[in-house]
Amino acid sequence: MVDQRNIGVALVLFYLLLLSLLFKPTVEQRLSSSIEFTALFELRSSLGLTSRDWPRKVDPCSSWNGIRCENGSVFGINISGFRRTTVGRQNPRFAVNSLVNFTRLVSFNASKFLLPGSIPDWFGRRLLTLQVLDLRSCNITGVIPSSIGNLSNLSILYLSDNRLTGAIPSSLSRLLSLSVLDLSKNLLTGSIPPGIGALSRLQILNLSSNSLKFSIPAQLGDLDSLVDLDLSNNSLSGLIPEDLSGLRNLQRMVLGNNGLTGLLPVNLFRSPSLLQVIVLRNNSFTGELPEVIWSISGLNLLDISHNNFTTELPNFASYDNATAAVLDISGNKFYGSLTTVLRRFSSMNLSENYFEGSVPDFVLGNTSLGTNCLQNVSNQRTLTDCVSFYGERGLSFDNFGPPAPESGKSNSNRNRIILAAVLGGAGFIMLLTLFLLLVLRVRTRRRVSHRGIDVGPVCAETTPPSPGLAINFSSLGDLFTYQQLLQATGDFTEANLIKHGHSGDLFKGILESGLPVVIKRVDLQSIKKEVYLSELDFFNRFTHTRLVPLLGHCLEKENEKFLVYKYMPNGDLLSSLYRKINSETDGLQSLDWITRLKIAIGAAEGLSYLHHECTPPIVHRDVRASSILLDDKFEVRLGSLSEVCLQEDDGRQNGITRLLQLPRSSSEQGSSDSSTALCAYDVFCFGTVLLGLVTGKLDMNASSETEMKEWLEQTLPYISIYDKELVTKILDPSLLVDEDLLEEVWAMAIVAGSCLNLKPSRRPLMRYILKALENPLRVVREDHSSSARLRTTSSRGSWNTALFGSWRRSSSDIAASTTRAEGGADHTSSHKHHSKEIFIFPEPPPQETERLPS
Repeated sequence: MVDQRNIGVALVLFYLLLLSLLFKPTVEQRLSSSIEFTALFELRSSLGLTSRDWPRKVDPCSSWNGIRCENGSVFGINISGFRRTTVGRQNPRFAVNSLVNFTRLVSFNASKFLLPGSIPDWFGRRLLTLQVLDLRSCNITGVIPSSIGNLSNLSILYLSDNRLTGAIPSSLSRLLSLSVLDLSKNLLTGSIPPGIGALSRLQILNLSSNSLKFSIPAQLGDLDSLVDLDLSNNSLSGLIPEDLSGLRNLQRMVLGNNGLTGLLPVNLFRSPSLLQVIVLRNNSFTGELPEVIWSISGLNLLDISHNNFTTELPNFASYDNATAAVLDISGNKFYGSLTTVLRRFSSMNLSENYFEGSVPDFVLGNTSLGTNCLQNVSNQRTLTDCVSFYGERGLSFDNFGPPAPESGKSNSNRNRIILAAVLGGAGFIMLLTLFLLLVLRVRTRRRVSHRGIDVGPVCAETTPPSPGLAINFSSLGDLFTYQQLLQATGDFTEANLIKHGHSGDLFKGILESGLPVVIKRVDLQSIKKEVYLSELDFFNRFTHTRLVPLLGHCLEKENEKFLVYKYMPNGDLLSSLYRKINSETDGLQSLDWITRLKIAIGAAEGLSYLHHECTPPIVHRDVRASSILLDDKFEVRLGSLSEVCLQEDDGRQNGITRLLQLPRSSSEQGSSDSSTALCAYDVFCFGTVLLGLVTGKLDMNASSETEMKEWLEQTLPYISIYDKELVTKILDPSLLVDEDLLEEVWAMAIVAGSCLNLKPSRRPLMRYILKALENPLRVVREDHSSSARLRTTSSRGSWNTALFGSWRRSSSDIAASTTRAEGGADHTSSHKHHSKEIFIFPEPPPQETERLPS
């Protein structure tokens, strides 16, 4: 009994001790500072936080989400992903002034919480104890204040995925404790400050997806601790500094999508190299790829695609058993045989090179081999191209294996065989061409519909006529002299350069009369003559109030041609959506909803004219925010007309056009099949513009196809014909709309979703899109219960009947495939198609000079 009593007493004492230990932290976590208590409630009010996250009448340290306290003071605030109240969502602001009262604040995390506005300058003067500042995806504008350099204790700085402008302040070089610096996905300009090289503790440096220029500073080679370097998607130029070879701890180097040139530094890859990821795609590197790069044992990804490397693959057998890495060397000038060094890669893209011979068994798996000189592989280069390439390098091309020594006699016989093959192939093509021309001539005499009704001749013209024969230059405005244009643009100085366009450089000019103009300079040494002739031919035949006016031209110089357009005071839509209020402040003002809807209607009017009033229909092929120009009253004028082409025979190309086009790889065809795309491709691109007007992300047209697809996958599920409130989750935070205007926003989002349908045949026609935008409330106030059934039965009724037949299915796919973010159930069981079929980004319709949208 005594032992049992002793055991009972011991258990009681143990439980009392355990309760005291559990209670002790709670006592210590109570907020003891009345100043900080008041400051937290001020922050709660200014940010519009809900009672669910920060309830009243409780101690913040013990009961508020994201609040961490120590010794009675707040040392950590995390509002990442929090929701605002209904009132707070109406006017979100960067209102955090009460933070100055937290004298021991170590961490502030507001990632994915909208804080439209600029970072206050006092951040760097009052929050001196801060060690972690995370403002990712907060919709912040303005510049990075130089005072941030005063935060000497700061170790982590995230400012990515915002709209920050201006240069990277050099004062950041004073943050000697910094280990993470992420300024990616902003609008930063200028150069990379060399002083960043002084941050000896820096492990992650991410400056990608900005507009940074000039060369990579050699001082970055002093970052001894750097593990991750990402400078991709900028406008950097010059060589990779040899000094970067000092980055001995570097594991990830991403420099793709820049303008870097020259040879790669061999020492950058010398053993012992810890590099696991190397991405150098879409630059202008030349010469041989350093052989040592293939010896990096831990390499998981090597992407050097679309450069100008000219080299053979080494023959390493030491990695025959390694099969985990990914390789992309497409779009270069690799040649020779496919060697055993490729065994280590489980996925490869070797296309658009000059590899020859047979294909070994170990590369027949997940490998792209198109556009090479390989045996028994489809979609290869022509024999002439391969012979010419190898001949320029003093090598002999053998289409059936590696080159071997040949005698003079056999070489002569080979040349005869090659010549006979080339001439025979050319003769066959000529005969086939003549046959198709004869067939087309018979077909184009008269065309009969399926009902037996003769609808007249079909136009099959796809190329601009010769300038001296068909273009009436007298109808193309004034004839300017080269001297007049030099005077108007100040000798085409950089100060008057607007931008480098894909069809020529655009300059602002002032004519002698004082009239402001835009002058496009077309360099025929880098741009095909047909590009400007096609545009002149277009203006010669078509005119409309929604097209940018051509005021004249200058064709007197042999290698340079000039087109003169009316100046648009408000620039293009991309630059006008957000603009500075005045030069003295950093604030940005966005276009109001009324103006956005006006612009959408104006652009739809222009495209509807091209698609439905021109004969044959005209395909714009470059519909994006930067091609929608705005005059002083924000009236739309469509620009970028150098890409236009004719849609023939209701969307079908003629046989000659199809025959003479180069084959495209499967990745280039997307959903824009040559027989069905054309005008439907314009509709898809216009859909991205409409979605950009709703979300405020008009710059997505300049993104890669992968980024575009990811954006659509994240955005389209919030567009539903059944739930208006869902669209507020993707609404541009700077846009203030009342309940009536929100219905118009909702309608535009629904129309945008229909335009983005995977199947071109299901996208609405532009004339119906125009009607929908002109009557947005009718779009969302229709009876949804019967629309899916009724509006697919006719295309000859009212505009909404024909429109809904093509876009209600797209919208209902989105609604049915996406569970509501608040946990709601699906509204219908009859529309359970997967929404991802809408997210495919189509390619532009083919043309002799084809350019993918960037």
